[in-house]
Amino acid sequence: MIALGIILLVIGFITGLSILWTIGIILVVIGAVLWILGSMGHAVAGRRHYW
Repeated sequence: MIALGIILLVIGFITGLSILWTIGIILVVIGAVLWILGSMGHAVAGRRHYW
């Protein structure tokens, strides 16, 4: 999810489309939160690990 967010950020920056930029930021933030929760040992969406 983080990788997809970064790809959308880059495409949005290059093309100037603000919707891609916004979606990219949202995906990066959600991916980072899930990654942090998963690394702390919390079950995320019924999984012990989130990659």
